[in-house]
Amino acid sequence: MAKWLQSGRRRDICVLLSAAEDGELAGQRLKTRLESRYDTRIDPKSFYGALDAMEDAGFVAVRTDGIADKYSLTEAGEKRLREQFEWMRESLGEG
Repeated sequence: MAKWLQSGRRRDICVLLSAAEDGELAGQRLKTRLESRYDTRIDPKSFYGALDAMEDAGFVAVRTDGIADKYSLTEAGEKRLREQFEWMRESLGEG
């Protein structure tokens, strides 16, 4: 498996994007949901750096909508997330 999912933050970003009602989330909303999950503040530079790396790797797409950047999983990102999920299920004896 590629290193892109070795980061828990990247995995969690993918999970949140996958669960988004319309398939995408504005960057700030995505950051807020992740911060709420862990009840902690995330440094914006670190957060957006993770998103940029995922975009560069082809796993996340970004589009500008007014003043907001909206993020979504690409097909490659969705595939890797599903592979990760299957590995976790198998590892927990639920596969």
